[in-house]
Amino acid sequence: MAETDKERPGPITTLLVEDHRRLDGLLCSSRATADQINQTTYDQFRAGLLRHIGMEEKLLLPAVQRWRGGAPLPVAAKLRLDHGALATLLMPTPTPQILATIRRILSDHNAVEEGPDGIYALCDQLPDTERQRLWDALQSAPTVSVMRHSDSPAVLKTLEGALARAGYRLETVAPSEKDEPR
Repeated sequence: MAETDKERPGPITTLLVEDHRRLDGLLCSSRATADQINQTTYDQFRAGLLRHIGMEEKLLLPAVQRWRGGAPLPVAAKLRLDHGALATLLMPTPTPQILATIRRILSDHNAVEEGPDGIYALCDQLPDTERQRLWDALQSAPTVSVMRHSDSPAVLKTLEGALARAGYRLETVAPSEKDEPR
């Protein structure tokens, strides 16, 4: 049975879902061994995730809010809490626990964005001129420079608070998860 145009993902959905998959691959490849992180791969993931979050915060959420006559999406507040938690998780030196927590949040978060009623599908329904403007802005979104990691008590306290506000906690890594990289 052939996909109808309504069932086929639009260009914005396709672009951002492909970016999710690319970021997932980098995150999985970041775990070099049970207790070691491949810093080069993790740095690529980190910069890519921050760019992706920036595109959603600065381009997608405002575009949908404008389209809705100024009313934010009901799920926008949760997406923003998740973005804050993810950005804060990128601040300290990565550990297997941090990677597991990022993976957990992204699993829940991406499903909301990618769903048939998610923000990506809504963006594909924007009027043609607005959708094209959004597409052009997404294509030209700049790369993100990242700061060095910080393991200061202030960063760790901020991380704890950001996770709690988003409804998460730092994941524990079971011994079986330490045996094999994901």
